[in-house]
Amino acid sequence: MKVLGIDPGLRICGYAAVQGGILNTNLIEAGAIRIKTDQPLEKRLAQISEDISNLIESIVPDVLAVEKLYAHYKHPRTSILMGHARGVILLEAGKRDIRVLEYAATRIKKSLTGNGRATKDQMQKALQSVLGLAEPPKPADVADASAIALCCAGEMEARY
Repeated sequence: MKVLGIDPGLRICGYAAVQGGILNTNLIEAGAIRIKTDQPLEKRLAQISEDISNLIESIVPDVLAVEKLYAHYKHPRTSILMGHARGVILLEAGKRDIRVLEYAATRIKKSLTGNGRATKDQMQKALQSVLGLAEPPKPADVADASAIALCCAGEMEARY
């Protein structure tokens, strides 16, 4: 099972493609799509659409995994803007009939560290260990996408 994890953003979209389960995982590719922030929102969304489309066509995932939208009461505008990026990403998956699975941040953290409130540093060290990397994945968007992909791969493995 090939899983593409995406950490949506309007400045950076992190992505990671993995194959296998959480204990036997092959990292296929990981990186960041950098969005031109000097553009209006509609142009940024168009860029996300095009770049995600190219990524999906290159990786050909069986499943696309994203973090569930979280709205903090102090920053509601942030979650609304993030919803735009997520919507474009989900649209690209839907156009190709790719299954989309969503995970809460606490579930993702717990799947890798056993602690739903793990810090960024703890997550990056867990990812480094599980993926056999020389150093923790950076930037944080790539680490988040990798964690999302691994959480999904682990859950898919447990089902089958």
